[in-house]
Amino acid sequence: MPLAIDTQAPDFELPNQFGEHIRLSDYRGRKPVALVFYPLAFSSKCTSELCELRDNIALFSDSSVALIGISVDSKATQRAFAEQEGYDFPLLADFWPHGAVAREYGVFLEEKGFANRASFLIDTDGIIRARFITDPGEARTLTAYREALTELTPAAL
Repeated sequence: MPLAIDTQAPDFELPNQFGEHIRLSDYRGRKPVALVFYPLAFSSKCTSELCELRDNIALFSDSSVALIGISVDSKATQRAFAEQEGYDFPLLADFWPHGAVAREYGVFLEEKGFANRASFLIDTDGIIRARFITDPGEARTLTAYREALTELTPAAL
């Protein structure tokens, strides 16, 4: 079951595409986070979704929201994916233990071995203020991100 809105987002520490360890709690008190789970690097739908976010990064930066992608791919795969597609936001490797963070957020698909497409908007206190999850194979829309970002009120920013 995916985590509910208005609950504390579980803290985690994972390597990004450069091997640097990123903790969700590092953002507490500093800036909200859009945590974007995606199934697999280099798959067509995931590439399309992340390219749309890359092309609309101002949607997040104008709101001072950190955009963070996360999948079960290794940090080496994440790096190759980011370099090929020109992503300049962190891509985290939920590689080992396999999908542990996706499981904590309730979005790991056991039968598939990867996370569902799920986005969580987390405020500066670490509280989930918005979330949206699509059915397997269904892409998220930029409109869904715009709507979710409105849940991060100026007071929460």
